[in-house]
Amino acid sequence: MPLKSWANKIQSIIFLSLSVLLFSSAAAAKDSSGVDLSRYANAEEARLAGEQLENSHQWVDAITLYEAAIEEWKNDEGLTYALRRIHFGVDRRYSDRSFENQLLTKGRAEALDLYEDILSRVQYEYVDSISVTRFAAHGTESLYMALKNDKFLGRNVKLGNEDGVERVRSILIKDYWNRRLETRLDARASITSVCDLCNRELGISGTAIVMEYIFGGCNALDEYSNFLTPDRYNDLFGSIQGELVGIGIEMKGVKGRGMHLVNVLLDSPAERGGLEPNDYIVNIDGTDCRDLSTDDAARLLRGNSGSQVKLTFETSSGSEKSNVFTRQRVQIHSITRKVILDEARGIGYIRMEGFQSNTAEELDVALRELERKGMKALIWDLRGNPGGLLETAAAVIERFIDRGVLVSTKGRAPEQSQVFQAHGNNVRHYPLTLLVDENSASASEIVAGAIKDHHRGTIVGRKTYGKWSVQSIIHLPGETGLKLTTAKFYSPDDRNYAHIGLEPDVIVPLPEETHSASFRGEPQEETFFRARTPDEISADADVAAAIEELQTRLSRK
Repeated sequence: MPLKSWANKIQSIIFLSLSVLLFSSAAAAKDSSGVDLSRYANAEEARLAGEQLENSHQWVDAITLYEAAIEEWKNDEGLTYALRRIHFGVDRRYSDRSFENQLLTKGRAEALDLYEDILSRVQYEYVDSISVTRFAAHGTESLYMALKNDKFLGRNVKLGNEDGVERVRSILIKDYWNRRLETRLDARASITSVCDLCNRELGISGTAIVMEYIFGGCNALDEYSNFLTPDRYNDLFGSIQGELVGIGIEMKGVKGRGMHLVNVLLDSPAERGGLEPNDYIVNIDGTDCRDLSTDDAARLLRGNSGSQVKLTFETSSGSEKSNVFTRQRVQIHSITRKVILDEARGIGYIRMEGFQSNTAEELDVALRELERKGMKALIWDLRGNPGGLLETAAAVIERFIDRGVLVSTKGRAPEQSQVFQAHGNNVRHYPLTLLVDENSASASEIVAGAIKDHHRGTIVGRKTYGKWSVQSIIHLPGETGLKLTTAKFYSPDDRNYAHIGLEPDVIVPLPEETHSASFRGEPQEETFFRARTPDEISADADVAAAIEELQTRLSRK
């Protein structure tokens, strides 16, 4: 099935990333000065109570409790982290260069037009029905939270107006939160009123207010739906097309330690310069990044192709090194390993790390190469594969299944309901084993579901992630976008494993030594599997189980 024009809409199973914090209008807010802390013996009890409020989607109450508790138990790390977690979304957008340079420079009317456009798309295309009242209420909550956020206040409010900030927060909850709204025009009028209030009391531009309603409104949706700034829109487009400008790393900030390298792309400037998974970047062009957020560090790493950046990094062995890296267009290959593991029996191995626009072609090349080397059975490794394009997932399954339904989708809009059928072209019939784990998601689960329902092979590893929904990328004015869940997908037997995950046929426990490491008591991201030689790959517990399963099947022939 051909891809639709990117300028219009790409229907895809989007790669997993850090989830946007969800807000829900479930409880009335209180002034933090009125919170009764006497019921909590210590900061830990208050933190646990706040987490219970978060879990029940009482976000404003959670914020209010955390703020009051921090005043009582100053410098408590647990409470500080809890409140920082809630502020993550505001911090992230104010660390985004394109947000400041391209979105905050819009006029208020243009920003309101964008809000209406987004709300219209949500009303007609989102997989579930969302009321105007709910969408706008989440925007009010986002603004309420932003008025306590250092980055928001530093950018938009003059110092010394703390009383005005508290007065506006009180009015927001009293007069605007959960105000009943029927139409998009009602929402626009309400937000315009809030803009006037914030400009009059605090001098905040209307555009900054509308942006909180845009980002906050999207918090009413699921964790896979959100508004994309120009930079994030372009990054996502690059990921889908398999090309990005940079040095070729995936990283996650660890406070006090630096940028933990989760993955280093093959044949990238990072790999050639000596960076490896589990290294920590501690300095970027002279700026210490041990305490920076991931987004702030990413901002320092951005640059044009051909420009250079000097990095200091700590290796997994503890030594410190420095090097200069030249940014370039980095090809993101879906297939990163293709080898024969057992020459006597002809057992081949392919590792696939994404489902991009060129993945099917990459798979064809890899299969032909291994077949020329005598492959008679295949281990297909989708561990850690977060997904990608829906059409690509259907296309690669067709290489192994010759008839019937491969995957179907069901959405509110008629065009979101589709059935992908096998056509029987260039199908391989040799024995197949699929490797999955807890980080195999979306498009990877489409493959697993089809393999399972068609009894096409054996699935080995651990239960999959459980993301069984389709996101469409909708192009919006100003090079922005909306990533919107528009449908759910189903296996050939009409099963949906959302929030459950698909259980493998052969379960292999995660070896103790491969569990994520920790730093200061917090778990760190597990790095990508990096074995290169056939012997190294075969030594992996999951691969060893797959080899044993295939050897048994081949011996029966």
